[in-house]
Amino acid sequence: MGVFVLLPLVLPLTAWPVARLAEQRLHPRAATWLLTVTACALALCSTLCLTLLMVVGTAQLPGNPLPDAWSDDEVREAVPYDEVAGQAAIPALLAVLAGCSRVLWRHVRVRRRAERSLAGLPRRTVAVLPDPEPYAYALPGRNRGRVVVSTGMLAQLAARERRALFAHERAHLAGGHHRFLLLVQLAARANPFLRPLRTAVSYTVERWADEEAAGVVRSRQTVARAIGKAALVSHPHPVLAGFAAPGPVPRRVAALLGPAPAVHVWPSLFTAVGVAAWTAAAGTMISALSSANSAVTLFLVLKAATPL
Repeated sequence: MGVFVLLPLVLPLTAWPVARLAEQRLHPRAATWLLTVTACALALCSTLCLTLLMVVGTAQLPGNPLPDAWSDDEVREAVPYDEVAGQAAIPALLAVLAGCSRVLWRHVRVRRRAERSLAGLPRRTVAVLPDPEPYAYALPGRNRGRVVVSTGMLAQLAARERRALFAHERAHLAGGHHRFLLLVQLAARANPFLRPLRTAVSYTVERWADEEAAGVVRSRQTVARAIGKAALVSHPHPVLAGFAAPGPVPRRVAALLGPAPAVHVWPSLFTAVGVAAWTAAAGTMISALSSANSAVTLFLVLKAATPL
């Protein structure tokens, strides 16, 4: 395997430039898809390589259930710095599994808590809660989910701004934005180098919903006012955890007050975001090839070392 088994652990660094440029230069929908797919691919490759390293490290431990031949010199020679890398991969992979399990558990717990808070209300696409505290959020679920808003929030907005708010939250549900957020959270837990992509996707899904709302109400200024007012009066609500966050509001408002972003399938290579996107794509491809090469090599080495 050589150093190829270590490359996927650091190749997520190649996606850092596109994480910043994509949210500024690409359409939010395209940026969300690009960053999420890149993050998931890089996370899977790095987790696979951690698993391969763990196999070698576990085989060296006394009393392990693996075949004794898996700890032979021929096997360890396939891994660079086998004693350090193999054994260090064991707690690293356990940390990845614990972190991803915590994200999934928190996601399920928050959704259940949100659904319990709506128990007894009519099963409609919009749930208005008689609460003076201003908040609004999209709750995914069966039949495309529900938009939950408090009377306190509705009281702060004009009629057109309310329409913009509902359109924004419906866009979160229609686009399945909670899935993108969950995937990038899991990816960031699998490899800390992917945290910038998680932050970028948290912003781009909000911008995606902003643009969809602007198309519904046919006024970017109205959506900008609704976002600004909602941000000024609302406070962090515990039921929102794990779903779409408000995001950097000043940047979102500034983007809405400017021209609508152009829709591009793939950025041109002769632009900064194009270079960054192709660099991230190359890093992802190298990571995939390195992890595949390492997996095949280790499989063949272990097969040769295992007695018939």
